[in-house]
Amino acid sequence: MPAPSIMAGRAEATAANFSGVGVASAVTDGVSQESPPSGPDPLQNLNAGSAAPTMVIRTGQAFIEVDKVDPAILKIRQLAVQVGGYITNSSISGGRDQIRQATFELKIPAPKYDQAVGSLSSIGKVETVNTTAQDVGEEFVDVTARVNNSRRLEERLISLLANRTGKLDEVLRVERELARVREEIERYEGRLRYLSARVALSTLTITVHEPAPILGNSPGENPIAAALRRAWKNFIAVVAGSIAALGVVIPLALLGLAGWVAYRRWKRP
Repeated sequence: MPAPSIMAGRAEATAANFSGVGVASAVTDGVSQESPPSGPDPLQNLNAGSAAPTMVIRTGQAFIEVDKVDPAILKIRQLAVQVGGYITNSSISGGRDQIRQATFELKIPAPKYDQAVGSLSSIGKVETVNTTAQDVGEEFVDVTARVNNSRRLEERLISLLANRTGKLDEVLRVERELARVREEIERYEGRLRYLSARVALSTLTITVHEPAPILGNSPGENPIAAALRRAWKNFIAVVAGSIAALGVVIPLALLGLAGWVAYRRWKRP
């Protein structure tokens, strides 16, 4: 992205090209004969010097244990309304062998963030709360200065075009430069709006989950029922093993019986 000094140098070079045809005076006069776009400027009230110390983006994440997920979800929605925020993303998971849990992402007005964090205990047992803060004040001041410099350059280029007495190729060159500068201004202003929106709304992600089972290896498992199932499986395994063993015992018993009968007959006089 070209620096403002580079863009100003391009404007001076353009003005020098036009000086031979009597339009360089439009730059030195500094008067624009074309009015800027009408309508209120959403950035006109932004003061870079005063805004920089407070340009902080806060993001938090909380984990809470609850008895039941469904009542906790209702409390999270009520909390969002209470602090004047709203829910952007949500997910609920749970199954036969899973602990039920729900995750909600809240957008909260920055002044109400601490109030929202302090109200988490009303939802359930707060396990952890992590908050990160990103200071974007320096970037905000830098981008604001770029916008101001680009706007001054835009006015000078407009002044050049207001006195179109130069060659056609020189006029087209100024128009291309003006289009490029305006594109940069829009990009800068978009970045400022994004930073302002992120600072105005803090993000708090809340995850609630039900307690893990005291007994049993899998969440949601009934330990007594699981023990009965294992006992039944063991019984079936013993019966199956006995039946399988009969396949060896019976033939051996038959062979022994045949040998004993043969021996009795052989011993007869």
